[in-house]
Amino acid sequence: MEQKYIPQNIEAALQAQWEKDKVYKVTEDPDRESFYSLCMFPYPSGRLHMGHVRNYTIGDVITRYQRMQGKNVLQPMGWDAFGLPAENAAIKHGVPPAKWTHENIDYMRDQLKRLGFGYDWDRELATCDPEYYHWEQWLFTRLLQKGLVYKRTAPVNWCPHDKTVLANEQVIDGCCWRCDTPVERREIPQWFMKITEYADELLSGLDKLDGWPDAVKTMQRNWIGRSEGTELSFAAEGDMDDLVVYTTRPDTLMGVTYVAVAAEHPLALKAAEENPDLQAFIEECRTTETAEAAMETMEKKGMATGLVVSHPVTDEDIPVWVANFVLMGYGTGAVMAVPAHDQRDFEFAGKYGIPVKPVVYPVDGELEQPLTAAFTDYGVLKNSGQFDGLSSEQAFDAITEYLQQQAKGERRVNYRLRDWGISRQRYWGCPVPVIYCDDCGTVPVPDEDLPVVLPLDVELDGARSPLVDHPDFTHVKCPSCGADAHRETDTFDTFFESSWYLARFTCADQDKAMLDERADFWLPVDQYVGGIEHAILHLLYARFFTKLMRDEGLLHVDEPIKRLLTQGMVLMDGSKMSKSKGNTVDPESLIDRYGADTVRLFIMFASPPQMSLEWSDEGVEGASRFLRRLWRLVAVHVADGVVSDSANNLSEVGKNLNRQIHLTIKKVTDDIERRLQMNTAIAAVMELMNAVSKFKPIQDNDRVVVQQALETACLLLTPVVPHITTALWKELGQGGDIIDTAWPLADEAAMLQDEIQYIVQVNGKLRDRIQVAADADQSTIEQQAQASESVKRHTDGCTVRKIIVVPGRLVNIVVS
Repeated sequence: MEQKYIPQNIEAALQAQWEKDKVYKVTEDPDRESFYSLCMFPYPSGRLHMGHVRNYTIGDVITRYQRMQGKNVLQPMGWDAFGLPAENAAIKHGVPPAKWTHENIDYMRDQLKRLGFGYDWDRELATCDPEYYHWEQWLFTRLLQKGLVYKRTAPVNWCPHDKTVLANEQVIDGCCWRCDTPVERREIPQWFMKITEYADELLSGLDKLDGWPDAVKTMQRNWIGRSEGTELSFAAEGDMDDLVVYTTRPDTLMGVTYVAVAAEHPLALKAAEENPDLQAFIEECRTTETAEAAMETMEKKGMATGLVVSHPVTDEDIPVWVANFVLMGYGTGAVMAVPAHDQRDFEFAGKYGIPVKPVVYPVDGELEQPLTAAFTDYGVLKNSGQFDGLSSEQAFDAITEYLQQQAKGERRVNYRLRDWGISRQRYWGCPVPVIYCDDCGTVPVPDEDLPVVLPLDVELDGARSPLVDHPDFTHVKCPSCGADAHRETDTFDTFFESSWYLARFTCADQDKAMLDERADFWLPVDQYVGGIEHAILHLLYARFFTKLMRDEGLLHVDEPIKRLLTQGMVLMDGSKMSKSKGNTVDPESLIDRYGADTVRLFIMFASPPQMSLEWSDEGVEGASRFLRRLWRLVAVHVADGVVSDSANNLSEVGKNLNRQIHLTIKKVTDDIERRLQMNTAIAAVMELMNAVSKFKPIQDNDRVVVQQALETACLLLTPVVPHITTALWKELGQGGDIIDTAWPLADEAAMLQDEIQYIVQVNGKLRDRIQVAADADQSTIEQQAQASESVKRHTDGCTVRKIIVVPGRLVNIVVS
């Protein structure tokens, strides 16, 4: 055996052998328990970063562990390949997006292989390939026929830098999630998916996701935002339709002093017909971004319309204002304003001199007058006519019932969730499969004409999508009547592609259908690994798509993922690694210097997977030292000859090491299987190796325990460092591949102790350590403790007041 650990001599050869033998290729086997392990697939940006390495190492550890449990494990890999970075690179470097993307895929695939990840590469897919997006176009046409997708002009979030629309979920603190540019509001015809039709199921389904982090489920619950309230009408003047609003606080209805409408609301547009100032304000509102986070922080502006509506209970005139914080696309485009009991309404009323009328008071007190802030708690009604004296809860029912009797309102459940805007005005994406005909209207592309292939012969200037002016792509015949027509030139939001790839991996070679029976065989994903930043976007959309595909008869599962692990970020000096900050670490240089196993070991040992990981060069060195030490321990042992006898008739020190072996197996198994705490699992194996280093055999067969300890360490570390353990396994005289060797089982009998060490204290001070039979009763333990010569020196001549025994740990003798 080589005395020195040289990873470069091991890893490349093993990886080549694994690839040649297709070690990680998997097929459906109904006679074995299956396990589907998946990490969120990467965007092919060109180079892996340490966040990728951490994500995929966590997934690979779980995959290899489950394989050693005897399961039939699927772990695929692919590429989330559409998106703006490819367009930007094409503009900057003059490289076609497709060429840039596929070159990056080739490079990153090699990087993943160098890290030893056990992927079934026969299932590889890229979302930019027509073979993939063919089927999402097919699904879109089915959803169009069902009315689950539609197109309408709507105020949208517009990124002026990327020149495209953003979903609300893609606006972070008022800026584009991708480029951090402040977002504007525009009105553009957009395609939407009716995710709101599934709001109830998306919400209730969270209760069944026991394997998901509570934080992710809470984020999705809040985003869906189910609320119970009352929808009511304020009668408008003349021939205008009544003003309809929704409120979760009908108990405050008697405190309404104005109503606010969106700039695009019919009442606002009517009032602006002869009011140039109002027209200008409405135009200003049209450029305001629509993301909720931005609207929370922006300056609240408004203008009176001069119109009034009638209060549904008192019939008094309520002034109508246009406000920039009300959106036509949210609810009814109008809100009732109660300044005394809503802080936003209060601040708006103060700014524009609108009256404030308190109607809900604390149960046990008064409100300060005048109010300095809105009173937003529940309480008791005053100044509310026939509803005075009711609690807020009672008033909710009483006022709603009154409105129902008067045909002016009704109970309603509302959702914060809005339909998903799925179209983007960019080139590098999946074409929306729709044709527009002057006679036939909107016509879905027929199945036989799918996929609508994205043309590659384009030039990008960054101004607008080249599809708009592409004659061969845009100008077509109507599939219904044969007349001249034109294609839709928008493309899908890239989250469209990433919402269903989990299912496609199960049957990536299927060219006749979107999915086949293999999807039901593998789904749901048993373990999914990715960043918590995808809690709302990707993970919500993936759940939505699963239900769409189920209802189309393609799947028979309700949820796509059983168990979710959201890994923390990789930090350097407390900041997230990023190219712009110049604080990145190149994984390839580390592999060249230390080997892939060292990188994998450090990334797993430095922090629990769910927590952020602080980069440490010293930590990488420490991981390398441990692997070299493990190698030396095996080399020294093998030099004296491997042994294969069973561990019988061991000396006391041999029994202790054997006990630690099985305690380590038990801990590591629990840490990986239940807790997903790979760092503590690795620490337990390190402690076992410390014990091996210090072990001094007393008799010949004690070497058997050393052999077993080294074999156990290799087995337990194989999911983390598969290259070195494969090599050491063979050096220890074992046949077969370690990655297909069964995971070791802890022997409960071996973990039992004949004797237990007790600490003995006198009045709380350590005086001795004694060995007591493991099955000794309390009386025997007390007698042995008192019989100790060291203890007697501190108890002779004293009165024993009390003896406290903590089983398995200590005895404290209290004397005076």
